[in-house]
Amino acid sequence: MSDASTDSSAIIPDAALESEIRELARRARIASERMGELSTQDKNAWLARTAERLEAARDRIMAANERDVQAAAEKGVPETMRNRLGISDGKWADMIQGLLDVIALPDPVGRISNHSVRPNGLRVGQMAIPLGVIAMIYESRPNVTVDAAALCLKAGNAVVLRGGTEAFHSNQALGCELRAAARDTGIPEDAITILPTTDRAAIDVMLKLNDSIDLVIPRGGSGLIRKVIAESTIPVIAHDAGVCHVFLDESADPDMAVGIVHESKLRQMPVCNGLETLLCHRGASATVLPNVLKNLHEHGVEIRGCATTCELFGDAVPAAEADWAEEFLAPVLAVRVVDSMDAAIEHIRTYGSDHTEIIVTENYTNSQNWLRRVNSSTVGVNCATGFSDGFQLGLGAEIGISTSKLHAYGPMGLEGLTTRKFILMGDGQLRG
Repeated sequence: MSDASTDSSAIIPDAALESEIRELARRARIASERMGELSTQDKNAWLARTAERLEAARDRIMAANERDVQAAAEKGVPETMRNRLGISDGKWADMIQGLLDVIALPDPVGRISNHSVRPNGLRVGQMAIPLGVIAMIYESRPNVTVDAAALCLKAGNAVVLRGGTEAFHSNQALGCELRAAARDTGIPEDAITILPTTDRAAIDVMLKLNDSIDLVIPRGGSGLIRKVIAESTIPVIAHDAGVCHVFLDESADPDMAVGIVHESKLRQMPVCNGLETLLCHRGASATVLPNVLKNLHEHGVEIRGCATTCELFGDAVPAAEADWAEEFLAPVLAVRVVDSMDAAIEHIRTYGSDHTEIIVTENYTNSQNWLRRVNSSTVGVNCATGFSDGFQLGLGAEIGISTSKLHAYGPMGLEGLTTRKFILMGDGQLRG
């Protein structure tokens, strides 16, 4: 869902707004210093209390969410995008369970790794520490407010959250309970800040506060990502679009191909790990591809294909050049027949978003070449794209899927929200 915050033009904030945002960030910085010293028990107590408070305030939160959904409908926002904005019973249950799952996750803060002993007897290690203050800018999906706060605080950070304008009332209602749970459990209340404005200028101010904020995570459409990367003076980890691919190799098992493509596209369409482009080796185009496309078409998916695809499948429509780089988030799939794995990889390098790429193959050499040569954040063999997910990969909850290669790449859980410092343990060693 687009948000006014994705406009790349700079907006001059008034003095009062700039002062307010600076003060909120300053207070988050102070809170982060305390957060880094809290015990696991303290952080888990906040998570448990948050779950309790959210359940008690469910009616009020759902009323705020309904207000946002109705406003989106009045503005003509497509139904698929309104579904991302709404908090269904299933999403609510997942949100509460997510808090409990984070409680169960090991606390990474203070963990020491990479032990070694230097020739002079000096012992060296690296200790995980919080990043500090994390600013997250995101669109739709108000459940991200709770997920992001839970993960950032469990990793010892403070967080400043700016959700999309379309979810403003939902996010304010959720944030009220997150901060109240902090008061209840002795956690610094300012460790959770929900920007109290829909003014786009607030983002422009926040992106320049490198004296208070350590990291910015934008999660949303390409317009938002481009704006943040272009304007931020703070390091950025982008959670960009998911133009995910499945490649049907010449040796692909026909039944497996149908199942993997079906689930990758239809399990849940408005998500970043959903299938958007299907590539097929020419050697499998006549034997494997028709049944795959027939299955999708029967389930309401529009096929936008290359010339060969349109010849093989009469219900396909010609693909436009823009379709190859499109994140549809809808019952639409781009399909291209290629002459080789080399051509499939070249297509991904040209049009992909470094998210998730899967090969369906019975050839071991081809599978290993795929894993080695394709450098997106998640690369797989003979499985659905939906496994590009923190929970599915054993990370527990995730703050998103990073398409930035530095610091964190792929599903980003607790470990990705920490950094490491060197620790030295000596017995009086002098360098001399």
